[in-house]
Amino acid sequence: MAAKEIRVNRQIRCPQVFLINEKGEKCGNVSTFEALNMAEEAGLDLVEISPNSNPPVCKILDYGKYRYELERKQREAKKNQTIVKIKEVRMQVKVDVGDLKTKVRFISEFLAEGNKVRVSVRFRGREMQHLDIGRGVLDKVLASLSAGEIPYQVEQAATMEGRMMSMLLVQPKSKQARFNGSGGSSPSPASAVSQGSQDSSHNAS
Repeated sequence: MAAKEIRVNRQIRCPQVFLINEKGEKCGNVSTFEALNMAEEAGLDLVEISPNSNPPVCKILDYGKYRYELERKQREAKKNQTIVKIKEVRMQVKVDVGDLKTKVRFISEFLAEGNKVRVSVRFRGREMQHLDIGRGVLDKVLASLSAGEIPYQVEQAATMEGRMMSMLLVQPKSKQARFNGSGGSSPSPASAVSQGSQDSSHNAS
């Protein structure tokens, strides 16, 4: 629950609450009026900590300290969230063996770091008449990855936008799987190319 959504003292309008006192003892169902009086006598606040219960659960405590601790935990949880980035590795249709190995190494490193990787092939001039060559490049990338140690999964099969043919790779949730939970080789995602939009990405040339 966000701190700004918490009802305190006179903001609590229901006639009855389930009360927990300042010592952590359960007092059971009491009227809200009585609970407010108990909080005032203790020099503390009546705070609604579980609004969806019937009746709502309220606790007598120092609201300032409670709010600070709640916000601190929310900041910690947000800081510990894993942010998945999309990296992009681009190559030409006429990519040589050495360059392909380098690109595959980049892809493997990005996947190992937990990133998503967009693998793109750029077509120039008359190369647009030979999309099958671009599909072949993507298939070679997958074949090389399958021979390596980093598991992968094709999240988005090859799509064509403008002069770029791209596919999106991720590490599978089960790192034992290479594709959809199987330990075998991945089916070719480049076998069917459709029109599609692309997200913004981080480039790795």
